[in-house]
Amino acid sequence: MGSLGNNLYGAAGSSVEAVTRPSHCDAISQMRTNLKVVDNSGAKRVMCIAAKRGKYGARLGDTIIGSVKEAQPRGKVKKGDVVYGVVVHAAMKKGRSDGSEVQFDDNAIVLVNNKGELIGTRVFGPVPHELRKKKHLKILALAEHIV
Repeated sequence: MGSLGNNLYGAAGSSVEAVTRPSHCDAISQMRTNLKVVDNSGAKRVMCIAAKRGKYGARLGDTIIGSVKEAQPRGKVKKGDVVYGVVVHAAMKKGRSDGSEVQFDDNAIVLVNNKGELIGTRVFGPVPHELRKKKHLKILALAEHIV
């Protein structure tokens, strides 16, 4: 990236650089992101290891691979287990086709097995209706609210 012709600050050696935003910044959960678990599988917190969508991260409805960092004592999953999860909450704004935006306070997932079946039997809190496009209908059926 070269410098632009205008010197805005008047200093002899300073110049303005054109800054472009990489396309992978639109991802919600990247590697090593800590995610809250919003089901009753027994895990409380999961760290993202990889996104199955691609190398840059996951968005709402995408599946990730993660490691359980914190778990309940008698849950179905234990600390250190490698699990799959579907992203259901994202702190980053997601635009919709009608012009509205959806944003949550945290990043959260629901745990699934390698076939895509839910590990838990309940889903806590609201989930976005974008999961319908990604064919996660069981999560929508078990959710308290759909936004």
